[in-house]
Amino acid sequence: MSSLARPTHGRMIGGVCAALARRFGTSATTMRVIFLLSCLLPGPQFLLYIALWILLPAEDKAKATAW
Repeated sequence: MSSLARPTHGRMIGGVCAALARRFGTSATTMRVIFLLSCLLPGPQFLLYIALWILLPAEDKAKATAW
């Protein structure tokens, strides 16, 4: 399993959907569609996205700290 880190290439806004897609073995487009569809449901989707954007390290920083 790969670690959860936001990629530096192939991301649209913050790289959260691309990171989740890589982690779960699906395409980034599929993950983005799932996120957009989930926004139709009540809940804190945008807050979760922002929290993951802040908490997930960027891929280059994750490699630097991984030894």
